[in-house]
Amino acid sequence: MISHTALAMALPSPLTHEDWKQRAAGIKHKARLFIDGDSVNAADGRCFESINPANNVPVCSIARGGAADVDLAVGAAKRAFRSGIWSRIAPRERLETLYRFADLIEREATELSLLDSVEMGKPVSDMMTIDIPEIVKTLRYFAEAIDKVEGTTTATESDVLHYTLRQPLGVVGAISPWNYPLLMAMWKVAPALAAGNTAVLKPSEAASLSCLRAAELFVEAGGPPGVFNVVSGYGTEAGEALALHMDVSKISFTGSTAVGRKMLAYAGQSNLKKVGLECGGKSPQIFCRDLADLDRAVTSAIDGIFANMGEVCNAGSRLLVERPIYADFLARFAELAEGAYQPGDPLDPATTLGPLVDRNAQVRVQAAIEAAGQAGARAIYRGTVPDHLADGAYIAPTAFADVRNDMSLARDEIFGPVAAIIPFDDPDEALAIANDSVYGLAAGLWTQDLSLAHRLVKEIEAGVVWVNSFNDGDMTQPFGGWKQSGNSRDKCFESLLEYTQIKSAWFRI
Repeated sequence: MISHTALAMALPSPLTHEDWKQRAAGIKHKARLFIDGDSVNAADGRCFESINPANNVPVCSIARGGAADVDLAVGAAKRAFRSGIWSRIAPRERLETLYRFADLIEREATELSLLDSVEMGKPVSDMMTIDIPEIVKTLRYFAEAIDKVEGTTTATESDVLHYTLRQPLGVVGAISPWNYPLLMAMWKVAPALAAGNTAVLKPSEAASLSCLRAAELFVEAGGPPGVFNVVSGYGTEAGEALALHMDVSKISFTGSTAVGRKMLAYAGQSNLKKVGLECGGKSPQIFCRDLADLDRAVTSAIDGIFANMGEVCNAGSRLLVERPIYADFLARFAELAEGAYQPGDPLDPATTLGPLVDRNAQVRVQAAIEAAGQAGARAIYRGTVPDHLADGAYIAPTAFADVRNDMSLARDEIFGPVAAIIPFDDPDEALAIANDSVYGLAAGLWTQDLSLAHRLVKEIEAGVVWVNSFNDGDMTQPFGGWKQSGNSRDKCFESLLEYTQIKSAWFRI
């Protein structure tokens, strides 16, 4: 495995703000559907406008796929799967193709970074140092895992041979979000392809361009036509058609809990396809009085809610602080947050906070901020948005203290850079507050008490618990939630197995 540091060093040398703007202006957008190895228009010729949230200016028109296009893409994927051109080749051949795919993603880092930056406002510095290295790491990890999938031989009576084997499901439908457009898509597509499936990806309509470009790179890497298809469009059209399709064997979805429920219903209405969900979150971080380093903990809290504009499923949006350190925590939060996440043009490498994904998100998050104040929460930190960014969908990072867990700020997924800081008196109260949520995606715990840490790790209702860190980990770490945060895992080897089905073979000798 190539390390994160090595990947970052391998990426192109730093570009200036002016360099990025010039490259963005000169890019030729690949905005048609990608089906059976070719870029094609939507069957009915429709398109939708992609809008840059940094300035509210159209980026380009993108093909608006619908049910007919999904049917074509699924048909191509089904033919490719049945032909065995991907599903039955030697595992090492699939490995080599995915490795070449990763190499091309790395080669085209600048272009792919620009595409996600102009479509959903992600700073190019984040793309080059976080998203692209993680995408490459994801592809290489699952490539390396391909020939590690094994069956079993069981102990049976003497004249019987019984073994199990794992086989690909068939056509996998993937519906990915806009907050990490290409990275979240690859969390789904990479293990699906590694397991021998073919795939139809429906990216978010708010960020489609990088996924469409990646499908071209897969074919350039030697991937057979029809194995990886991308249908851009709206969730209520292309997404619903994909989830209802009778020839899709699994739907992998990342997005809101409300839409996740629909995915389960669509599976029941169609062919009982497998459904893997990674949905919303309202992740707590518990800061105990005995934590080792207050500034380190506070910095992690700031990063956990303000990074990626707060548009993170597992954002540490509820900060539970024990009363003896509560006042110091609030003071240090306000001091350390100042200037750490500065709104700016996403194409400026110095920018650490881009706009929200669109104007609707800006209005929604601003309404949540106003409601928190009206409910009695106390703002202890508010950043500023420069006047020259007024045309963009920007929200200044904000933190509220004295939040109660029954406030909407503590219960609803805001999906923006807004922190809710909640005091508690003892660990049992903190545990009760942390678990008093319909969500259970992730949590953080800061303490030097090893016994307490082990007890709370077991009792916190979340799929991922970090102790004395937050949002840390590597590809071996299962990522996914409990309760209404979902039912599947991403990243890890187990996630590859979720794209397989087990078969039992019983031989009477």
